Amino acid sequence: MPQMSPLMWFSLFILFSIALILFNQMNFFSFKQNLIKKLEKSTNNSKSLIWKW
Repeated sequence: MPQMSPLMWFSLFILFSIALILFNQMNFFSFKQNLIKKLEKSTNNSKSLIWKW
């Protein structure tokens, strides 16, 4: 059974690393993050908690 050369192992490592990075990037950017709506809701909640003595 022939063995792989070190350069071939390195190219295989680079290939799988690029595939992993692309997969993670696609998963990260495929979901919309509604941060603005969450911030608006939190400010509305804080306004309603102000007590008027």
